[in-house]
Amino acid sequence: MNIIECTTNFVKKTLAEAEGGHDWFHIERVWKLAKHIGEAENGVDMTVVELGALLHDIADSKFHDGDEEVGPQTAQIWLESQEVDEVTIDHVVNIVRYISFKGSLEGQQWMSPELAVVQDADRLDGMGAIGVARTFNYGGHKGRALYDPAIPPKLDMTKEEYKTSDSPTLNHFDEKLLLLKDRMNTDAGRKMAADRHQFMLSYLEQFHAEWNGER
Repeated sequence: MNIIECTTNFVKKTLAEAEGGHDWFHIERVWKLAKHIGEAENGVDMTVVELGALLHDIADSKFHDGDEEVGPQTAQIWLESQEVDEVTIDHVVNIVRYISFKGSLEGQQWMSPELAVVQDADRLDGMGAIGVARTFNYGGHKGRALYDPAIPPKLDMTKEEYKTSDSPTLNHFDEKLLLLKDRMNTDAGRKMAADRHQFMLSYLEQFHAEWNGER
């Protein structure tokens, strides 16, 4: 097997018991999106893109007591065990380290064309119908309130505030999901994000109308 096939198997096994919004199927969707976006970009190393997409959530910090180095370290150990060249390892590990939305709240600390592709793919999976489903799945996983009109969304959060927030699930739309459209890096990503963004706006309109007994 080649490195992509081996990594696919490794990720499937590692995330076999993962929360539904951050499981193998999330990885697979991001991987497919990254390949689609990457093929539309010039001069992108697709091996780095694929490995970055496959490993980007191999150990998400929110499931590891907030430790943001578990993911990069896990990716590095895996790639070294497969004797991947050092330049590729360093690049993929940086994608894992710098891809997150929360990390960008205080300014994107590192960027490459390959990270731009994988970051767009990951953000797209947080939008649209899938994004809605993942958001409520995670909120249920954490035991959060569905919605509370008395608790408004907190905008312009710092990274630490975002990490420790336990606000109602619906607030996550204003605090993150509706911000993603304007943070896309690539033309292909922006095009897909526009459609998914519109779906979320329609969903929220329907949600509030039903909440208020208007429909």
